[in-house]
Amino acid sequence: MSTTVTPPPGRALDGLRVLDLSRVLAGPWCAQLLGDMGADVVKVESPGRGDDARELGVALEPQQPGQGRDSNFFLACNRNKRSIAIDFAKPAGAELVRTLVRDCDVLVENFKAGTLRRYGLDWDSLKAINPRLVYCSVTGFGQDGPYATRPAYDFVMQAMTGMMSTCGMPDGTPGAAPMRTAIPATDLVTGYQASVAVLGALIQRGITGRGQFIDAAMLDASIGFNVHLAQGFLLNGAVPTRQGNNNPIAAPSGVFKTANGWLVVAAGNDRQFVHLCNALGRPELATHPLFATNGQRVISRVALHAEIEPLLAAHPTEHWLPLLEAAQVPTTRINTMDQVFDDPQVRLRKMTVEVDHASGQRIPILRSTLNMSDSPVDYRAPPQLGQHTREVLNQWAALDPAQVEALYTAGVVEGR
Repeated sequence: MSTTVTPPPGRALDGLRVLDLSRVLAGPWCAQLLGDMGADVVKVESPGRGDDARELGVALEPQQPGQGRDSNFFLACNRNKRSIAIDFAKPAGAELVRTLVRDCDVLVENFKAGTLRRYGLDWDSLKAINPRLVYCSVTGFGQDGPYATRPAYDFVMQAMTGMMSTCGMPDGTPGAAPMRTAIPATDLVTGYQASVAVLGALIQRGITGRGQFIDAAMLDASIGFNVHLAQGFLLNGAVPTRQGNNNPIAAPSGVFKTANGWLVVAAGNDRQFVHLCNALGRPELATHPLFATNGQRVISRVALHAEIEPLLAAHPTEHWLPLLEAAQVPTTRINTMDQVFDDPQVRLRKMTVEVDHASGQRIPILRSTLNMSDSPVDYRAPPQLGQHTREVLNQWAALDPAQVEALYTAGVVEGR
């Protein structure tokens, strides 16, 4: 009797080669997602310092001379990659990158528009070498227009695209001012959208046999990230204003102080509001003329908060959480980062993994959030600067030992 052997699941992008010429966050985030799905991602870094992200934040210790820093910022954005250190400002270095491109599927870069043309590493130059190449250029403002050559930073982009105008306490309240998000939201949303575009281009290449150019602009992605706020403005011309922690279309839905901390309570519909009033011991609030419907509660938010804030402040968070959860009122405490990773649901979801880093340490890193039943993510530690130079030159460029040594001697490449 024969038996059917089920092959082990493969990774979604096994066999795909990605050359990552990007730095800091938006581009590296895009390339990391491709690496999570199994692509062989080779990160090209500048000799000496490497990716600027290595200099941002706290570093993994101890550091080894000549290997760059391994900062928390770098570690968060560069798992599942290999690193090769190439000085492509030198003609031989640029030629080496072109050699790597010949058998490459995707190139990701985030230099200012037009910068790579001077090295012959722009789209027009590389598509002549490899017509199947998917070339993803991540920039602040796109490939054309009066801002095309400007550098872009997340803080500036959050301000420019309207995000900060809708974040922060409203005018007339203590601490009123525009506020940025603590995480670099515009970089991340651009990286996510760039990775989606890359996957779409690869699917299209399977039909046409041709690669294509992707113009991934932070400006575009960030304006689109305003979603309903932007769409509301387009419909009626009303400019969204800062609402603090209050939901502008539902009440009560905000942050409330308890005796020992803070709660988010989001009773977003009339049924949940009735449950909340019962849990607070004030069932009569649910039928009060000012609070009977969500629309009335939004208009009477100040009066509503005056009723429920003293009730919530009278007891600790631990008193309210089980009561409100039992009443099916959406609620949570505002966790600090240590509380996040101590949460039983987060522990069950295994949001961290341990990997063997080239420094000799076993370190915790965030796991990928891509959960695919037949394409599980494997984990390789973020690389040290130039950790895989010889390996990649052998595997991708097929150089013989003498050619490799000549590149090292000329200062074109560094690393191991």
